[in-house]
Amino acid sequence: MIAVSVSDEDIRTAELVKIQSAVNLLPIFADYDDDRISWLAQTVFDLFEQEDGLDALFGLVRENLPERLFETAYALACDVAAADGTLQESELRLLEEIRYELNIDRLHAAGIERGARARHLT
Repeated sequence: MIAVSVSDEDIRTAELVKIQSAVNLLPIFADYDDDRISWLAQTVFDLFEQEDGLDALFGLVRENLPERLFETAYALACDVAAADGTLQESELRLLEEIRYELNIDRLHAAGIERGARARHLT
């Protein structure tokens, strides 16, 4: 979620609110320590500054996220991207990369994307 927000180099309030809401409300974050968010955000910032940082980020995701949650992670990334009502080219490219790296089926991805769009229409 943080990577999508950072990808366009403009972290919007709507995106931060979406991340915080997800962490506060979703069952998958029930045991998550909220204090880790700032540490995690700094890690993402640091990785984005490195030449191979995106590859390192996906390596960390694959190491630490159970495969059964890959679609959930993609759905949350889509929600953050759609939260501010616009999708920047950099966000779209990152979502495409997430689909590829997490091996999200294109049809499933389309449904997830459509749901995110529907939830964030104004």
